[in-house]
Parts: sequence; C-alpha cells; structure tokens
Amino acid sequence: MTRQADFDYIIIGSGAAGAILAHRLSADGRFNVCLLEAGPKDHHPFLHVPAGFIKMIFNPRFAWQFKTAPNAQTCEREIPIPQGRTLGGSTSINGLVFNRGQQADYDHWANLGNSGWDYQSVLPYFRKIEHRKEGDEQLRGRDGLLPVSDIDWTHPICEAFIEGAEQQGIPRNPDYNGAYQQGVGYFQRTIHHGLRMSTARAYLRPAMRRPNLTLLCNSLATRVLFDGKRATGVEYLDLKTRALTRLTARREIIVSAGAVNTPKLLQLSGVGPRELLDSINIPIVHDLPGVGANLKDHYSVRIVGRVRNSTTLNEQARGLRLVRQIANWLCRRPSILALSPSLVHIFWKSTEELERPDLQGVFTPASYRQGYVGMLDDYPGMTCGFWQHRPRSSGHVHITSADPLAAPIVQPNYLKESEDREVLVKGIRLARRLLASKALSPYMDTEALPGADHQSDEDLLAYARRYGVSSYHLNGTARMGPASDSMAVVDDQLRVHGLENLRVIDSSIMPEIPSANICAATMMIGEKGADLVLQPSTVHG
Repeated sequence: MTRQADFDYIIIGSGAAGAILAHRLSADGRFNVCLLEAGPKDHHPFLHVPAGFIKMIFNPRFAWQFKTAPNAQTCEREIPIPQGRTLGGSTSINGLVFNRGQQADYDHWANLGNSGWDYQSVLPYFRKIEHRKEGDEQLRGRDGLLPVSDIDWTHPICEAFIEGAEQQGIPRNPDYNGAYQQGVGYFQRTIHHGLRMSTARAYLRPAMRRPNLTLLCNSLATRVLFDGKRATGVEYLDLKTRALTRLTARREIIVSAGAVNTPKLLQLSGVGPRELLDSINIPIVHDLPGVGANLKDHYSVRIVGRVRNSTTLNEQARGLRLVRQIANWLCRRPSILALSPSLVHIFWKSTEELERPDLQGVFTPASYRQGYVGMLDDYPGMTCGFWQHRPRSSGHVHITSADPLAAPIVQPNYLKESEDREVLVKGIRLARRLLASKALSPYMDTEALPGADHQSDEDLLAYARRYGVSSYHLNGTARMGPASDSMAVVDDQLRVHGLENLRVIDSSIMPEIPSANICAATMMIGEKGADLVLQPSTVHG
C-alpha cells in the first residue's frame, strides 16, 4: 500500500458528470483536483468516429460489460447493459443523442422535496452546456463547451417516415429541446465536424493542461475512506501494476461513477443497506438503505421492416459504398460515419387523455439482427422502436462480495408493473402504424420482426419479453431527496445523508427517470453540481 499527496477534491469517474466537474473545479486554479478513471485514455479512433460506437459499446476495454440479472418478465435473459469505461465515460460510447426531457420532469423532482431542481432552476445549466446556433436563445445555449448539432445527412426513407407521422396527426417539431417535446423530427446530436463530442473532448481536453488537475487512468476506486462519518480519502487499484494506493482529500470526495458503479463503490465502502453489508461481512460506516435501490431504465422494443426501392444503411456500410462514405467523412462531407444510430425521434402519447408524451420512438433506415445494436442485417432494412418514458418498474444494484473486481447484481425488474407492459404494447402498435403509413408505403416491403403472425396484445407482449433490450439509461441508485425520505441517499445539495465531505454527482441521484435519454440530464447535474460544490455557503455536518 502506497500513499500519495493530498488533494482538495477527488472525483471518481470521468463520464458525463465527472469530466464536467474536473473542468469546473480546476478552472480558477485555487484547488488541486484529482480525477480517477478506471478505464484507459480515449485514444482509440473508433471512440471519436460516431459510427464507431458499434465497435466500442461491447468492447470490454472501453465499456463495462454489465448484464441484468435474469427476470421472469424478460424470459430469464441476461440483457447487456454496457457502461462507458474510458475518459468521457458513456459519452464516449453512447448513441450521441442530446435530449433534455420534459419541463415537467424537473418540476416533479422539485415537488419531491428537492429545492432548486425545478425546470426554471436547471434551465441555466442546460444552456450552459450547449454550443448551439439554432433555437430560441432564451431556452438554448449559445456559448457552452459542448457542440449540439442538427443532422447534415438526409435519406428519402426518413423524410417519408416523418411525412407519414404527420399524416397520422403527429406534428413535426423542429426543436424538441425547446418549449415543448411532443412531435416528430430529427434528433439533435453531440457531433461536430464529423466527430463525437464526448465530455472528455469538450471538457477534459482544455482542463488537462492545468497543473492543478491530476488525471489517473486505469485506476479503479475500491473504497472511500472515512474517519468516523467524515470522508477523508480514496483507495484505488492500479489495474496495470495491481498496486493499491490511498489518496486523501482536504475538502470533498465526489463519486461520479454512474448508476452501477456508484452504488457498488458506496457499498464496498460500508455505506448502504445494513442487511446487505452484514451478509458479506463489510463493516458498516453508515446504514443507508437507499444505496443501490430505485434503479430505473428504459426498456425498448424495435419493429423491423424489409425495404424496397431504396438503399439503406445496411448496404451503404459494406463494400465500395462504404469506401465512398469513408472518403466523404475524411473530406468532412455528409457521411454515414458521422451519424447517430437513431436519426428520427417521435414523442407521443399512448392514449389521448394524457397531458404529455409517455412514449419515445426512434427511427433509422437501417436494421440490426434480431433488433440488437451491433450487427447490421444482410438485407435492406429500417427500424422503428419505442420505449416508455417513465416506467414504474424499478430494481436494484447489489454487490455480492467485498471483491472490488466482482460484478454486482443489476436487476432493473423490467416490465414488473402491469402498466409498463400495457404502455409498451401500445408503443409497438404505434410503431406498426407509422411503418404502415401511406407516405412510407413505396419503401415498406414486409415486416421482418415481429412478423404478421404477432397480432394480439399477448403476442406483442411475448415479443417484447423475448426481444426487448436496455436503452442504457440506468439511473436513480443514489436517489436525491430530503432527510425525511428514508430511501433518499443525497440531499438537494448532492451531499450524502449522514456523512460529511462526500457527494454523489451523476445519474444515480435522479429521483425519477426523465422522459429522455439521460445523458443531457446527467451533464446538467454535473454543471449544477459543480456550482453546489463551489458555493461558499455550502456547509457540511
């Protein structure tokens, strides 16, 4: 065991929130900041080419290859839930969609007892993130570090799909991150000049030139260290040398390791449900039953159609067509290499009586074998998928031993609640209607998945159970809430209840899942969290 010099702040995890924290806390030079990242640096070229996500998301060097625990509702499958394991975390391997969610999401957070987390309070932080030319300047950011761009590559099938949605009463919405979300249109992406804009590229690269920021890669945090109830440091394992080292922090430890690794680390450190920690002989520092609870995710199901009268991404990603696309990308011309995996969005309601959308749909002129991302079909295809915005089903993350290298049990309990099953079936039926629109009829050949033999609600639910997958939007496992909430882990300043000098700042703190891909919301949490840390009025204890 070795010991290194003190720091003012130690940040664990360099992902959507952690990279932002490292940038903000080191910006004025007053504080010495250490950033721990379990993965390697983001030097691999496929981490920067948007289409490279197909190669990276299941690469264990750059992504934690977590799987869900078997669940009867999803045919006892172990569903992949990879999470980023490199500089930038999941922003270096994700689907590049920038989606804030609905205003009501954040007002609900505040209504749960979290002061300062209503929409009007978090809007400045969303704007602070963005570097974007388009949209209402009262709602969209112009001077942020993260470029948020519109698609520069069009396809006739996408245009036909959008037209077909409009024929069915879904209006075109040019800015779903603006005044309202509902409608259909093209996704906004974190892509700039053909390159992925991860938080590592946008925030860490400028910060790494500062002498007061120390970056330690291949360094797995194994424990937060305590003196009584006060967090004093971090123990980490160098994954190359296998040496254990202890760092100390004069001010705070900030855990930003994501919705799986954050509760795992807290539990390894003796912070979590007493019954769980006692069962694996981990000494209790603080009995906090909510650590690892409240896990939520979006469970998605995709409908696949065979295409006629057009060339899809399936063919353009092969042979001479791919060579041309690579040449276009190298010349900074529109190219499939600079696309997000989902091109078109649909935000809609499963029933007319609802006040706001409860479904999110995605569409792309491509299809993947058995609906999975990673391997394109060998025939022309297109895909329309849906997930429920705000599922009621929730689960947990539990460690199984004191070994920091052991994977935890991750059980989201997909489809446990009957309402989630009902809404998802309605989403599948909506996807079918959209693929059967008059505008899309010149291109729609036949339905490949689930196929014409799946017609009843029972048939469609059986398909959803068998082929549904994670959207990789895990959150909520260190829920924010007031001290009166026995399952809350952090307060509205993101300080861990009952402990000093310890915060959680990442997607784990979300008290409820937002109506969106969670990356933008996690970056907002990083920006707001940095301000909370730096506020002179913040007092611990």
